[in-house]
Amino acid sequence: MSQLFEPLELRDVHLRNRVMVSPMCQYSATDGVPQDWHLVHLGGLARGGAGLVMAEATAVLPEGRISPRDTGLWDDAQAQAWAPIAAFVRSQGAVAGIQLAHAGNKAGTWWPWAGAQGSVPPAEGGWGTVGPSGVGYPGLAAPRALATDELAGVVEAFATAARRADAAGFDVVEVHAAHGYLLHQFLSPLANDRTDRYGGDLLGRSRLLQEVVVAVRAAWPAQRPLLVRISATDWVEGGLTIDDTVTVAGWLRDLGVDLVDVSSAGISPEQQIPVAPGYQVPLARRIRHEAGVRTAAVGLITQPAHAAAIVAEGSADLVALGRVLLRDPQWPLRAAHELGADVSWPPQLRRGRW
Repeated sequence: MSQLFEPLELRDVHLRNRVMVSPMCQYSATDGVPQDWHLVHLGGLARGGAGLVMAEATAVLPEGRISPRDTGLWDDAQAQAWAPIAAFVRSQGAVAGIQLAHAGNKAGTWWPWAGAQGSVPPAEGGWGTVGPSGVGYPGLAAPRALATDELAGVVEAFATAARRADAAGFDVVEVHAAHGYLLHQFLSPLANDRTDRYGGDLLGRSRLLQEVVVAVRAAWPAQRPLLVRISATDWVEGGLTIDDTVTVAGWLRDLGVDLVDVSSAGISPEQQIPVAPGYQVPLARRIRHEAGVRTAAVGLITQPAHAAAIVAEGSADLVALGRVLLRDPQWPLRAAHELGADVSWPPQLRRGRW
């Protein structure tokens, strides 16, 4: 059997295979509450055979939403709405995960089909944003720099959201520290010019992420895994590098992180990304081997043979798929057929197996 369809144990959680659904924002929530769309979308991906189904970037505070239509976990009503979604994902044999996020100075933007771009004006449902400094992302409203004594509240918001994720029945939580959002903004020297203990060298810039991880690990059940998604490089001169990220990943491993979900970029429009199938796989490979922590690889991985090779060659423990699953939610079942793996199909779909 292809190693792509071998199980993976993360603490006490059993994944039936190495296919992970990347968190993909659906911009379909109301006041942070997931809707029927999320049940059908995530449930369909679970039915399609993925091992780990990760729900979208879910804000730990209302001002941390990427857009006014993003999901949240800052109140109990949201957790209650997530519960039947997580339950259905599990009922299909998949592991239910959720990504905890704060968008920082990239928050409060229009959703992709809104017919507008940039920051949503307060009169139309937007809000003031925050970040490590007063310098924001080009084209978006300038943020307010978070004061040092405010950061403990951010840390606690992540921990409280993790408790709600537990109450909602999720098996995995992932801390979002990538794609130019708040924790990545603190990590990158391109966005963080602070002079307090949360700025300066790599240790200082990673301090907020480390504090979030410690708090989430303490709030999250010890038998369940904690993941962190990270932008391994900014692809900009003077920005975060893969060497930096290998070091940070080692620190995260020592703090109880079970797997690093390796993406890249998002901090600057000046980024020069060498886009090609699997272009981020070498980053995942370096982190896995040099930091000694499990990784997920993501980025234009669309072919079953390519995904299988990534696992077989030891570049990553999971292969995270995004847009290809939007086109083909049953990609894992199709891939198993192409690779000759004998996997279980939902009984309702078995007539289409061969």
